[in-house]
Amino acid sequence: MKDIADIRADFPILKREVYNKPLVYFDNGATTQKPQCVLDAVDEVYKSYNGNIHRGVHFLSDMSSEAYEQSREKVRSFINASKSQEIVFTSGTTGSINGIAFSFGESYINKGDEIILSRLEHHANIVPWQMMCERKGAVLRVIPINDKGEIILEEYYKLLSSKTKLVSVTQASNALGTILPLREIIAAAHSANVPVLVDGAQGIQHGIVDVNAMDVDFYVFSGHKIYGPNGIGVLYGKEKWLAELGPFQGGGDMVDKVTFEKTTYNELPFKFEAGTMNYPAAIGLAKALDYVSDIGREDIASREKELLSYATDRLADIKDLRIFGTSDHKISTISFHLKNIHQYDTGMILDKMGIAVRTGTHCAQPVMDRYGIDGTVRASLCFYNTKEEIDFLVKGIEKVKSMFA
Repeated sequence: MKDIADIRADFPILKREVYNKPLVYFDNGATTQKPQCVLDAVDEVYKSYNGNIHRGVHFLSDMSSEAYEQSREKVRSFINASKSQEIVFTSGTTGSINGIAFSFGESYINKGDEIILSRLEHHANIVPWQMMCERKGAVLRVIPINDKGEIILEEYYKLLSSKTKLVSVTQASNALGTILPLREIIAAAHSANVPVLVDGAQGIQHGIVDVNAMDVDFYVFSGHKIYGPNGIGVLYGKEKWLAELGPFQGGGDMVDKVTFEKTTYNELPFKFEAGTMNYPAAIGLAKALDYVSDIGREDIASREKELLSYATDRLADIKDLRIFGTSDHKISTISFHLKNIHQYDTGMILDKMGIAVRTGTHCAQPVMDRYGIDGTVRASLCFYNTKEEIDFLVKGIEKVKSMFA
C-alpha cells in the first residue's frame, strides 16, 4: 500500500483548512472525497471530447460513447459480474432501488405479497418499498436487531414464507456500521426461490465485492461513496431478471421503435438508461475504481480495520460516551452519544475545531427508534484517515464535555 502521506496528497481537499484548523474529515459514510485523478478525468471529458453518447456519428460522440462503455466494463470487472449487459448506470443507490421497486413491483407483486427488509435499512431502502406496497397492496416484513445492532437471523428465517417475493437488505448499516451476514441471508432466500437485492452503498468502498460469489440477484451502489463523482450509480442485476423486468423510465435511447400505437424497447442494458446519462460521471467513476484497485482493496480493508479498532478503543475510554453498534463485524463507522449532550451540539463544536462528523438520525430513523434515541454522532473513517486525526477527535470530544460540564 502507498505511504499514507502520498495517499493523502492524492486528495486535494484534505489540504484545506476549516476555521483556520486543518480539516479532519470523518463523514465518509455520507460522501467520500475525490482523488485528483478522478477530478482530472471528469475535467478532461468536458475539455476534450464532450459529445452526447450513443446518438451522434461525429468524432466527439464516438469518443464519449466509447469511454462510457469502457466505464461499464470497468464496473463489471470490479464487481465480477458475468456480462456488461448486467450493469445499468443510474443516478445513484436511491435511483437504483426506486427503479427496481417500481419495475419488480409492477411485474411480480400482487395484493398480500410480502417484502422483507431489515431494521438496519437506510430510508432509501425503506420508502421505495413502502410506496410499492401502497400501490400494490403488499406488506413489509422487518428483520429485528439485537442490542449490538446485529440482525437476528432466526427471526429472519421465520419471516420467509410462500408470500415472500423479495428480500432487500443493506450490506452494511450506515448508522451503526454493522455488516450483515449476506451469505446466510441470500442462501435462505434462494432456498425459498426468493430473489435478493443488496444495498451496497456502505459496502462497495470497504472491501471486495463479488456479485457472482455472493449469488445476489440485484446489487446497487453510488459512485460518490467510492471516491467517484456524484450523480452516478450502478444497478447490477442478473441478466434473467433484467430481461424480464420492464423499464422504470421512458425516453430517448431506451427505445427500439416508437409509434403512437406501441413502443418496443432497446436491448440490455440500454432498456433501463433513458435520456442522456451522466456519462462524464460514469467515466469519473471508472477512474475511481482504477484508483481503488491500484491502492489495493485488501490493503484498504486492512487499514480501515486497524483504524476502526484504534478509534473504538480510544472512544470507549471516554467517560459518559456510549457507542451504538457493537458488532464484531463492522465497517469503519462509529456512532456514539455523549450523556446529557445533544448530538447537534457535539457536532457543531467539533466542526469549529475543523472536524467533520455526521449528526442526527443518518436517514435511519427506525434504527434510532430501536434504541430509544433521537440521533447519534457518527464518525465514518476511510483509508486516507490517520490515527493522529482520531486522537484529535478524542481531544475534541473532551472539549465538548468540558464546555457542557
